[in-house]
This record gives sequence, structure tokens and C-alpha cells, in this order.
Amino acid sequence: MRRAALIGALTIALVPSASSAAVKERTTMAQVLPYVMCVTCKIPLAAAQSPQAEQERAYIEQLIAKGDTLAQVKKALVAQYGDAVLALPPASGFDLTIYVVPVVVVAALAGLLAVLLPRWREREPGVADAGASELRQADAARLDAELAQYDR
Repeated sequence: MRRAALIGALTIALVPSASSAAVKERTTMAQVLPYVMCVTCKIPLAAAQSPQAEQERAYIEQLIAKGDTLAQVKKALVAQYGDAVLALPPASGFDLTIYVVPVVVVAALAGLLAVLLPRWREREPGVADAGASELRQADAARLDAELAQYDR
């Protein structure tokens, strides 16, 4: 009896979560705008005020009203206006370098730091200080000689 009640309670508890998972979240204009450019102005669509920008926004609103997801909206925009409509280029072909080069540069700098930092720490601390102390002694002797001239 308890087992059946427990199974029934779990079933009732899981049904709303399963139905809510089936409902897809609606896309909004605010979610789409960061990813889209005005194809004539070459500025973000959120800031563009041209007739083309208004046409793009109207097209996006139609897609959202139809129930398209963000990915579907972006795909439809590329089909309609070409790759220039996207704020970020696709990660394929030559455009892939935009994403790969910064990672390679950071990795190279980290490797260079990993090689040079231990070498820098291994230097003898007295080598650089010895030259500086000799210089200080020479400066002190010259200063004493110049002050002696004024004492006369």
C-alpha cells in the first residue's frame, strides 16, 4: 500500500517537470539583438536606425512570433542576408583564425613565461648588486670632492 502511494506521488511530482521540459522557451528580441548586425550600416542592429535595420528587425519579429528558437532565427537570418548579418563570424574556414589565434598567443606567452621565470629566479642576486654598490661608492667619492670645494 505504501509502495503504491509512493509511486503515485513520484509520478505526480514528475509529470509537471516532464511537461515543462517539453515546452520550449520563447526567444525574445533582446536575446537575438547581440548576435545580429545591420547588413548595410555594418553596426549592431540594436544601434542601427536605417530602413534596412527596421526591415531586419521586422523579419526577426516574424520569426519570433512563429516560435523559432535563437539558433533557428540566426540560421534564417543567414539564409536571408548572408553571413554579414551575424556579429560573430562562423567558426569555420579562414574565420576560424579569429577564435584560434588568441588562444595560441596566450598559450605561447604562458609557455614563454614558464621557461623564462625559473631562469630569472636562478640568477645570482649579488651580481647585479655588486655593480650598483661600486657605482654608489664612486658617486659618494665624487660628491665628497665637490662638497670639499665649497667648504674652503
